[in-house]
Amino acid sequence: LRLVLAMLLGTAALGRILEKTGLCSQLTFGRYVRQGWKLGVDPKLFIQDLQFNKVPVRVYQPKATPNGRRRGIIFFHGGGWMFGSLDTYEKVCRYLSRESESVVVSVQYRLAPEHKYPAAYEDCLNATIHFMKNIEHYGVDPANVIVCGDSAGGNLAAAVSQTLAGRSDLPKLRAQILIYPGLQALDFNLPSYHQNRGVPLLFRERAAFFALQYLNGHALHMQEVLEGSHIPPDMRLKYRKWVSPDNIPEKFKVRGVKPLRPTDFIAEVYETVKRFCEPNLCPLLAEDAVVHQLPESFILTCEYDVLRDDGLLYKKRLEDNGVRVTWYHLEDGFHGIISLYDYCGFSFPSGKRGLDSVVNFLKSL
Repeated sequence: LRLVLAMLLGTAALGRILEKTGLCSQLTFGRYVRQGWKLGVDPKLFIQDLQFNKVPVRVYQPKATPNGRRRGIIFFHGGGWMFGSLDTYEKVCRYLSRESESVVVSVQYRLAPEHKYPAAYEDCLNATIHFMKNIEHYGVDPANVIVCGDSAGGNLAAAVSQTLAGRSDLPKLRAQILIYPGLQALDFNLPSYHQNRGVPLLFRERAAFFALQYLNGHALHMQEVLEGSHIPPDMRLKYRKWVSPDNIPEKFKVRGVKPLRPTDFIAEVYETVKRFCEPNLCPLLAEDAVVHQLPESFILTCEYDVLRDDGLLYKKRLEDNGVRVTWYHLEDGFHGIISLYDYCGFSFPSGKRGLDSVVNFLKSL
């Protein structure tokens, strides 16, 4: 973990230097570093780059002859809606396709801040609908399609799953897999945000920064959002039944949690971020009528992750609405650990366990 942190800090520092010298922007350099490497041919997979409804995708199909139709997995990568690519998650998608013997569709949605919300959500939704309408072409069982994503991709998977829950013209999703998802931007002071505020790979301030970049294309008012001044008191009260430390099991509060000092509501800040209350951006805020229609779910959380409590709160919401949930918690995990699978020649055992827990869930469907 120290090595990863050193690499992150070194990348950020070099990015700032390059921006100041005018060679390239820090964002461009950050994307380049996170790009990943082109891998060679995989003897067990047929891989092709396509476009689904004008959205770039990469399709992974096992070469082995299947017994009947395969399951299909639509994968949305993480990266704070700002980073990540098909190449970044190449190893993860190959692993999922090989180990679960599934057809995997990795989606390259448009990135912020150039493309603000709802661009990423719309790309993921459109690619999913295209796949479901052309499913026979890929030898996939229409009754066994799963949406899956990590971090920001978990947010997008949850939003797509909610949107499709009410569609009668398409097959029902078989499941949703949410890997340490970010699901709300109302409260950046939940216990996990305080406990893990300085734990890589996602610091508390960066979580708010990414959400604001996705929403507005800039991160103005980040401090007010972190303090909670961006949500009206009546709205905060309305959503308290879903977004509250009271709904988090006590065992997750034993590490230092400081009480939040009340902050004054600032109306002009709310005007710039009020779309945070839209479920397509913050799926934890969807009404019960939508949540109870959701498919069987898998949620992975990590103890050392600011987004841990988002996953725990959504788990409770799903269970309260009669949705079957498989929950896997990595006691020694930190945010982004799945994306570090076999990364630069090193890997974390807990990340491999997390990835295998996803594969085992897929095989159980």
